[in-house]
Amino acid sequence: MISPAFAIPLSLALPIVGCFAIWLLDKNPNLREAATLITGALLFLLALIVFGAVGSGAQPGFILFEVIDGLPISFKAEPLGAMFGVIASGLWLVDSVYSIGYMRGNNEKHQTRFYMSFAVAISAAMGVAYAANLFTLFIFYEVLTLSTFPLVTHKGDEKAAKGGRIYLGVLMATSIGLLLPAIVWTYAITGTTEFTDGGIMAAHSEAVGPIAGVLLGLYAFGIGKAALMPVHPWLPNAMVAPTPVSAFLHAVAVVKAGVFSILKVAVYVFGIDFLRDTGASIPFMWIAAGSILLASAIAMHKDNLKARLAYSTVSQLSYVTLGAMLATSMGVMGGAMQIAAHALGKMTLFMCAGAIYTAHHKTLVSEMRGLGRVMPFTFGAFFLGAMSIIGLPPMAGSWPKFFLMLGAADAGQLAIIAVLMISSILNVIYLLSIPVQAFYMNPAVGDAKPQGAGGASIQWGALKEAPILTLAPPLFTAMGAFLLFFFADPLYNYLSPLIGGQ
Repeated sequence: MISPAFAIPLSLALPIVGCFAIWLLDKNPNLREAATLITGALLFLLALIVFGAVGSGAQPGFILFEVIDGLPISFKAEPLGAMFGVIASGLWLVDSVYSIGYMRGNNEKHQTRFYMSFAVAISAAMGVAYAANLFTLFIFYEVLTLSTFPLVTHKGDEKAAKGGRIYLGVLMATSIGLLLPAIVWTYAITGTTEFTDGGIMAAHSEAVGPIAGVLLGLYAFGIGKAALMPVHPWLPNAMVAPTPVSAFLHAVAVVKAGVFSILKVAVYVFGIDFLRDTGASIPFMWIAAGSILLASAIAMHKDNLKARLAYSTVSQLSYVTLGAMLATSMGVMGGAMQIAAHALGKMTLFMCAGAIYTAHHKTLVSEMRGLGRVMPFTFGAFFLGAMSIIGLPPMAGSWPKFFLMLGAADAGQLAIIAVLMISSILNVIYLLSIPVQAFYMNPAVGDAKPQGAGGASIQWGALKEAPILTLAPPLFTAMGAFLLFFFADPLYNYLSPLIGGQ
């Protein structure tokens, strides 16, 4: 049996080994994709080993080496990181299965490069999950940006190049211009970058003093992957990538690495007591609330399905930032649970979008009237994913909103409860309208047929669904979002050390 402490370095190294195997098997697509799936399955098992150990009270980790005194590259698994590791590795495996159906169904080019970049990116995501300090997190955060750039620009046309430039430009500018100075400033004040229960700032409150809000702002906007407005433009522009990449960006690694980092900084660098006592987080709580509503309003007016889902992500991931900035135990719990619930719900929606494109080459919401009658499984999964994102029971997304509302009440921020309620109403409008028109509306007379209609599909009588490898994954994640609703209590207990076991 592999020890949890050894499972962490293996989790970082295994995808790199898989990357080389994919490269060596370039000429044999079946073996190349088998290497991807085997790597994904083994990585998920390693993440489960770490997850189980942390659930038993352990915090396995190791120090790779110390760069200078007080700045080691080191790793340690705690509940939030262990959960993120399981989510990232598990959904990467699901996304890999989906990618095979999507990439083959749409005859995408450069598939070997695609799978290799995927492997490096998941290694970086695992490094973010298990980072024991800000310095280590920053290194893997940057590797994640660079390794996903080829995925964003995969199509190789001018539109992809432009999206890639915005993606790389915004993320590198925010991390180097804001996040890195924040880490250096933190080290100068405290002499460490280690993630510490209660926050490393707690022992240096006098030294931080009135600059706490400035330092928190550097983190909030420096962690550009959290897509907090106004540093969000990279996310909708990255939707030029193939749909498996969109699912990876939104549900598996990139934006999840961003909001995960925000939550880690709030809990282990500042500490929720410090944030509450200083009031430093209040302006950023309102910025997150504004992002939730503004991004939802923009999503309502997007006819392109992936663009609508992208702005939905900007809104939904701001819930995590909001939870952190509420500086209450229930707010933090709501933010942490939103990472898990959103991953399943949003991945379902993006994979459904890809299935629709694969089978019918439709990308616009206005083109989907009546399509649910020939793609009932796809739009059924979309309906369940949308229910979870909206926060309606019995889907997983209902619990984060419940805890966020409790956190807002604890903080005396009743207006935030109104923000969450308005957000849910907007979500209903721009998400549920899609399956409603797909199932209950007839195609408009004179609708132009989309170019390339009649893509790869399987037919059962009058039904015309995407191939099974493209259809099964969103059904799986939709069911996961349903089941997680009933396992909220074990997840709460697992994450309870984040809030002092309350």
